[in-house]
Amino acid sequence: MSNSRVTMKHIIYMILLFSSMSPTVIFDFNKNSDIQDWIVVDDAVMGGESSSTFKLNDEGIGVFEGNISLDNNGGFSSVRYRFSRTMVKEYISIVIKLKGDGKNYQFRVKSNSGDYYSYIAPFSTSGEWQEIEIKLKDMYPSFRGRTLDRPNFSKDSMEEITFLIGTKKRKNSNS
Repeated sequence: MSNSRVTMKHIIYMILLFSSMSPTVIFDFNKNSDIQDWIVVDDAVMGGESSSTFKLNDEGIGVFEGNISLDNNGGFSSVRYRFSRTMVKEYISIVIKLKGDGKNYQFRVKSNSGDYYSYIAPFSTSGEWQEIEIKLKDMYPSFRGRTLDRPNFSKDSMEEITFLIGTKKRKNSNS
């Protein structure tokens, strides 16, 4: 069996909620940031062989990097951050300042960290510093790669965000 691997590196500077009012920072990376609540979840939880890490670099920027493997039905790696419930009813989008590696990622949110599904927005990285703006209302519900027959994000709060890279295509719930 051939070993298909994708190397990825994703650098995150800041994540904030945006509205016509003032923005609210979800996480601001700096040299004093405490990243112990950022948790890596790879496909190894299901027998896959992908591996990744999350750390602060010397400039205080969050670095998510690793290798994605398709072996043993693998193909994803993610880093998630759970935080105190944050009211988002007045916010229209999330802005992420980052420098990716030219690959495609997903940004995921959960209104309740105990929910089995996430709301997802795919985004592409250019290899340069970018400001990615994701409209909350455009985030669709999904579970294990399947789009759910539910409305897009319209919750009053959130308490978890995730960055995910995967090499398998999203499955439609109608297929």
